[in-house]
Amino acid sequence: MIGIFDSGYGGLTVAQKIIEALPQYDYLYLGDNARTPYGGRSKETITEFSEEAVEYLWKRGARLIIFACFTASAQALRTLQQKHPDKKILGVIRPVVEEAVQVGKKIGVVGTRSTISSHSFTEEIKNLDSTKTVIEQATPLLVPFIEEHWHEKPEAKMILKKYLRPLKNTHIDTLILGCTHYPFLQKEFERIMGRNIKVLETGAIVAKSLASYLERHPEIDQQLTKKSMREFCTTDSPERFNEFANKFLKLKTDSVKKIEIKHL
Repeated sequence: MIGIFDSGYGGLTVAQKIIEALPQYDYLYLGDNARTPYGGRSKETITEFSEEAVEYLWKRGARLIIFACFTASAQALRTLQQKHPDKKILGVIRPVVEEAVQVGKKIGVVGTRSTISSHSFTEEIKNLDSTKTVIEQATPLLVPFIEEHWHEKPEAKMILKKYLRPLKNTHIDTLILGCTHYPFLQKEFERIMGRNIKVLETGAIVAKSLASYLERHPEIDQQLTKKSMREFCTTDSPERFNEFANKFLKLKTDSVKKIEIKHL
């Protein structure tokens, strides 16, 4: 089984693309909606929450875990990989950075305050190609808007435009949506940034990277069950989770379960 973890709804944008690309595998999605957003929390708290999620998914049978959350990937992934070398945990930053380096010269990054303050994207990009220019912009209000189903309202679009205007004025050619919630606003990002700026599609990039990873690691692939089962869990309201997923995504999440992951 492949476990997919996010602080809330955002990881569903990644899960959808992964399931479309690799439908044969079993998946268990965990959204920590009760404690979202992670973006304004400390590194220690994010790591604690992420470790609880990893332990839950592992105990449920996941043998490969995807952090479909840029904040958790930036703040907790490396610590947990080192602490639990027996658990295969992959993040979303590396595959998106690799794509950005291939297509862009002047790269913009938007994300939660925690992700941007970690400078994880800049470090990863510079490690791959020191000639690239990276400009980061925190956009902390977007996740709450999305979690509250307000991202299609004029207020959310107005705030997004104000966030992006100074970034667009720097004449970037590529934009990384450094939060898996943001693809819910993908078309609005593309509209505001214009034709000359490529807005990367996070979910598709991560799905392609995962497929490549499993091809390179057949020993891990052999540990994964392949009955095309899907299960969705949340730490908050299953009804709200199901409503959101069915309204904004093409995922059937009728059997969403509410779980507790604290102090496992």
